[in-house]
Amino acid sequence: MLKKKYIVGLLCLAWVTAILLPAPVEAASSITVGSLTSDAVIWRHIAKSPQAKKAGLKIKVREVSDPVGLNTATARGEIDVNAFQSVSYLKAYNHENKGKAQLAMLGTTYLEPMGIYSKKLKSLKQLKDSATVALANNPANTSRGLALLKTAGLIKLKANFNANSDETAISQNPHHLKFKEIDDNTGPRVLGDVDIALISNSVALAGHLNVLKDSLFHEKVNQSTKQDINVIATSTKNKHQAEYKKLVKLYHDPTIQKWIDHKFAGTKVEVQKPLSYLTK
Repeated sequence: MLKKKYIVGLLCLAWVTAILLPAPVEAASSITVGSLTSDAVIWRHIAKSPQAKKAGLKIKVREVSDPVGLNTATARGEIDVNAFQSVSYLKAYNHENKGKAQLAMLGTTYLEPMGIYSKKLKSLKQLKDSATVALANNPANTSRGLALLKTAGLIKLKANFNANSDETAISQNPHHLKFKEIDDNTGPRVLGDVDIALISNSVALAGHLNVLKDSLFHEKVNQSTKQDINVIATSTKNKHQAEYKKLVKLYHDPTIQKWIDHKFAGTKVEVQKPLSYLTK
C-alpha cells in the first residue's frame, strides 16, 4: 500500500512539474545566405533583426566577391541560399551550366535600376553619332544594357533577343554607336573615357552614384524589366524547403523595407510579386 502511494505521488509530482515548467523553445533554423556588396549589408541587418528572431530563423551571412563561384556553391548545396542576382543573371548561369547543378528562384526582392551615366552629357539628346558606349562584359548585364538602350530609343533589337544576347542582336543602330566592353565593376571609373556608360546600381552605389539622381536615363518597374528583378535563389533540389521560403516573407517585412529604403536612398525598389509574374 505504501509503495502504491509512493508511485502515485511520483506521478502527481511529474504531472505538476510538466504543467509548471515552460514548454521547450523550438530551436531557430540556421540558414547560410551568400551575398555580395550592398546585398550582404542588407542580409547582415536582417540576420540581426527582431523580425528574423520572431520568424525562428538564424541567418548566417557569407559575403563573397565572385558571383559565379557563389552560384556554383549554391547550386551544389554548399551554400543554402543566395541573394544578389537578377532573374536574367540566374537564367544565364543555368544556361551556361547545362548538365550541371542548377539554381531555382524562391521569390522576388527588388529592382535595382540600371542607369545610363555620363560625365560629358547632361541629356541623351546631346548624344552625337559614333558616340562610344561602355557596356558590361558579362552576359546578363550586356543584354540588360542593350535592352535599356532600346527603351531609351537609341537602338532596335532583333525579335530573338534574349538574356544571353550581345551586340550581334542589334537590328538597327541609327546613331552608329560604338561599344566598348568593360568589366562590371569599372563603370564609374571609365566615365571620363566614354560618352555614356551603362552601370548596374550596385556598382553605381559603390562609385557614389545614385541612379535616381545621377543617371541620364534608368529602368522602371514594368513588363520590360521583369527579367531584371532580383531574386532569392537556392539549388533546385532545395526549392521546396519551407524554411528557405520564409526568407522571402522576411525580406518584405515593412520595418525591414523602411530600413532598406533609407539606407540605399530608394535605389533598391521593392518588388513583391509571385514567381509566376516572371514567367508570363
